[in-house]
Amino acid sequence: MPLSQTSAEPPQDPDNPLAPLRAELDNIDDSVLALLRRRAELAQQIGQLKQGVAIRAGREAAILRRLLATPHAPLPDAAIVRAWREIFAASTGQQGPFSISVCETDPSGAMAACAREHFGALTPLHLYHTPSQAIAAVAQAGASVAVLPLPDGAPGPMGAWWISLLGREAPRMFVVARLPFWAPRPLGAPALPALVVAAAEPDPSGADRTLVALELNGALSRAHLSARFTEAGLPPSAMTVRDHGGIGYALLELDGFVEETDPRLALLTGLPRPPTVLGAYAISPMGAPDDKEASR
Repeated sequence: MPLSQTSAEPPQDPDNPLAPLRAELDNIDDSVLALLRRRAELAQQIGQLKQGVAIRAGREAAILRRLLATPHAPLPDAAIVRAWREIFAASTGQQGPFSISVCETDPSGAMAACAREHFGALTPLHLYHTPSQAIAAVAQAGASVAVLPLPDGAPGPMGAWWISLLGREAPRMFVVARLPFWAPRPLGAPALPALVVAAAEPDPSGADRTLVALELNGALSRAHLSARFTEAGLPPSAMTVRDHGGIGYALLELDGFVEETDPRLALLTGLPRPPTVLGAYAISPMGAPDDKEASR
């Protein structure tokens, strides 16, 4: 009989001591599949009720933290994260078309690998040469999220793309996640840090960092700016300062989930315009990212 016409498993020797264990594994696999099917049905129902981008990065992070806090030995922590990242990807795809735009020129590059690890190996992925192109793909609804390099103080557009998020025109973009979420990284795993941008506001996970950007005037130094935020009750854990078109801009990372209506931000007066919350990301279950420098 052709192989395509049968799905029967080879007969098992009842005298084989492995037979009952394999039979139990088969039963467990059937139960897991039934639960995943029910989860998929619920994801479809949620997709019918929701509007906008089908991504809740904060909720996903909270689920992973809860699962990792539940006894699961001998299953490794990394296996929990990998399995549920693929489950999240499948659920997100059920709620509507979902694709990724990545600032990467090499399909096998670290940024693309990091995006696939987080959003699922089979999620459609498009490569773009510059951050502005990747962000434009999201703004024009050609992609659901953009994966972009971590901002830094180096010259050039690669580390200054966040300045474009200061604009409030629709669709407004926000940082919603930081990659990679899992640490420490095993040998060979993509470790290049990146931020995820979407046309949707971030949702709190319970352990977050917020990104706030502002335009500077000539009187504000790094030290002065850090002191101003600290006095307002928002001490920065990291800071990036850039000159763009002759105008100074600063990007600060603040511990916690800070919303734009937070009264502490209103205490920061004397700026060319009020501080803008660019988004937030969930901290890894292994703790906050390693900030090698308090300011960059």
